[in-house]
Amino acid sequence: MSDFRYIIVGSGINALVAAALLGKKGHRVLVLERSDRIGGCLRTEEITVPGYAHDVMATTMVLFVTSPAYRALGKHLEARGLAFCHSPLPTGVLRPDGSHAILSMDRDRNIASFDALAPGDGKTFDAEMRRFGADAGFVFGLLGGSLWSSATLKLVAREAWKRGLKGLAAFFGEALAPARAYLETTYRSEEVRALWAPWALHCGLGPESSYSAEMTKVIGFAIEAAGCPVVEGGAKNLLGAFERLIRDQGGEILTGADVERVLPDGAGGRAAGVALADGRRFACRQGVIASVTPDQLYGRLLKDWPAPPPQEVTTGLARYRYGKGNMQMHYALKAPPRWKHGSELGQVALLHLTPGLDGVSRSANEAERGMLPAVPTICVGQPTALDPSRAPQGGAILWLQLPDTPRFVKGDAAGEIACPPDGRWTEALREAFADRVEAVLRTHVDGFDETVIARRAYSPADLEALNMNLVGGDPYGGFCGLDQFFLWRPFKTTTNYSTHVPALHHIGASTHPGPGLAGGSGFLLATSLK
Repeated sequence: MSDFRYIIVGSGINALVAAALLGKKGHRVLVLERSDRIGGCLRTEEITVPGYAHDVMATTMVLFVTSPAYRALGKHLEARGLAFCHSPLPTGVLRPDGSHAILSMDRDRNIASFDALAPGDGKTFDAEMRRFGADAGFVFGLLGGSLWSSATLKLVAREAWKRGLKGLAAFFGEALAPARAYLETTYRSEEVRALWAPWALHCGLGPESSYSAEMTKVIGFAIEAAGCPVVEGGAKNLLGAFERLIRDQGGEILTGADVERVLPDGAGGRAAGVALADGRRFACRQGVIASVTPDQLYGRLLKDWPAPPPQEVTTGLARYRYGKGNMQMHYALKAPPRWKHGSELGQVALLHLTPGLDGVSRSANEAERGMLPAVPTICVGQPTALDPSRAPQGGAILWLQLPDTPRFVKGDAAGEIACPPDGRWTEALREAFADRVEAVLRTHVDGFDETVIARRAYSPADLEALNMNLVGGDPYGGFCGLDQFFLWRPFKTTTNYSTHVPALHHIGASTHPGPGLAGGSGFLLATSLK
């Protein structure tokens, strides 16, 4: 089977976007996935009780529906069954005392509700979003473009001409600010600060991280405009649409295909195919695209390459770091949750439970130090509020994410949970921490215990078992701090998606523009290939 132009290793969102776009160009593509299904972090299963469809990992599609990839492929995917469900209330925050803030998709409503929390905060939010909107083309151009390219150079040059060099320097200086500094100097209301603080965690950052302020603005701007949609019927339907599109274009997808190594051509100089662990081999004419972590690419797929890697690759691999882990929890409920502090909370797509900015900072810091947070930051997704088809009539599901969970556990910040001496996650540890999370839910939801049918939790170790690219449960493909992002992702010497092996390309969350469901690296690579 040598009539493939490209072979793609992995089938996460970046791989699927790349395969679909290359197919649109007329290239025959082979997608190889080691699991029994495609999708990477997109996975829908009845993991609690029959009839309740849960997105096990990723669920919110705002980055995809606002992406260049969706603009290019959306109509083709929709023709093959893709549809989204929305809520006019995309996000909110609920504090222990019941105080809360909700962001809607209506600017006037947001201004009024924020002003009610603290006079002036609504007008400030409006001004901040208008200001960001004026810069959005530049910001999204940098976040979503190939950084080592003439297009990006021209983009920066135009901004330098418009702003002046000092103005451009001021822009970048402000963009590097941490979220804590920005929120404390911009908003007076603790609720508004608490509304935005947890979103830094969803970028693989913390409130004190450089450029976390800019990312909270990006997210605020995006979700006010596009909401926090979910795929109707579950993320599996997005995967089904991609699979039909790729096959309709002449591509092939194989699951249960564990790629063991990249194969060289006869001269040993360029990537010409792959070998599977079961002995099968596949050849390609144009190149191999690997949507994997750097460890998988250089430590496994290129382990037997004829020539050793350059020293810069060896050094980069040794210094590559992974971030905090993640934990997922899922509930099947007899009825939608009855939130004690307002029925409107039940319509919020993603609701964060946290004491506030300081609470987010504390939980993130504890997790980074290997401690189970005493008061974890909890993200509660309510998919059935958007898509009732996910549960039997009258029922509901909850999707919980703990974005500040340690990969290896050194102890419990609350001093209540016994932790294994080797730091590894066990079933007992997972359930004990899940009990802590559930206790927080119980304080906010009337009759919570009476509505629960079943609970299912996934520790960082469980998530890695589902997807080997989630090293230690890190859902972001590696630490997202400034020194390992943008131009320096994955390595300081990286140039876009090329590797030291000709015709071998590297995409995925470990490459620019980083994690998320936008399919950015797959889009950028596919549009650059002939």
